[in-house]
This record gives sequence, structure tokens and C-alpha cells, in this order.
Amino acid sequence: METLVLEPSLYTVKAIIILDNDGERLFAKYYDDTYPSVKEQRAFEKNIFNKTHRSDSEIALLDGLTVVYKSSIDLYCCVIGSATQNELMLTAVLNCLFDSLSQMLRKNVERRALLDNMEGLFLAVDEIVDGGVILESDPQQVVHRVAVRGEDVPLTEQTVSQVLQAAKEQIKWSLLR
Repeated sequence: METLVLEPSLYTVKAIIILDNDGERLFAKYYDDTYPSVKEQRAFEKNIFNKTHRSDSEIALLDGLTVVYKSSIDLYCCVIGSATQNELMLTAVLNCLFDSLSQMLRKNVERRALLDNMEGLFLAVDEIVDGGVILESDPQQVVHRVAVRGEDVPLTEQTVSQVLQAAKEQIKWSLLR
């Protein structure tokens, strides 16, 4: 009897998806060609939503893939890996993403707040996973790196609300010292 020997590899993610409470895509980033067309991706996302939105568990096997997910108010965050992928690593990515969003959105992880801060979401996902390879699992590091990138924007390119928010933060910190 032959034994299957898997070659060592980096921990990888096939996709990161965030759906709203109707199962519609708010964010999706696929790192391979498992679902090459948008139509196939949307069908897969509907399948995920139908299987997970009534469930209390945190993991599912779907179409030969491992799906770990977490819900918050009106969002469903999902991290997808292959069936042979370590579920704990996928859960670490999911928790890092969720905790990073929680800190960036000031504990207000819901659809409207997420849509208002999509650039932060894009930066956070890019800090956590690059090309499917897991880079970071510490939400503090992710939030720090995203915040540093946000501060690099010149004053002339910031919106009025960004300038006012930055001024409020500076005043708050100067009063707390």
C-alpha cells in the first residue's frame, strides 16, 4: 500500500470573502483559479452563505474546500483554504482579519462602517495575505502598518473629513498627556 507524502509548503489561503446578511459580496479576493469566472465565484459565495448563515459552527467543508467563518451583526467573514490546509492557520487568518477590522472600525464591525472604510480593509487583507501566502497573524501589527500607510497621505490629498478626524485625534492625545 502506497502512502501519500505531501511536500512541505507555505500555509496558503485560496480566498477571503466578506458577505452581507443577504449573502451579497462586499469584498472578495481569490488567490487561485479554483473559481475563474465571476459567475462561478458568486455561485460559490451563495453556496457558502446558504450553508453557513444558519449554523453556529465556525468551520465547513464545501466543494472540497475548508471554509472558516465568523459573523458579526450583518457581516459574514470567510477564509477559504484547500481541504488539506491546516484549519488552525485558516482560523488564525480569520481572527486576525476580524480583530484588525474591529480595531480599525472602533469595535463597530458592521456593513455600513465597513463600506465607509474599504481602503482600510484592502490594506489589512494585503498585510495579512499576499498571493495566497499568509504573512501576518497579529492584528496589532496589521493595524499599525495600515495606520502608518494612512498617515503618509499628504495634507493636500486628504478629504475634509480625514483632516477633521486627524485634528480630533491630535487634540484628544494632547489632552490625555
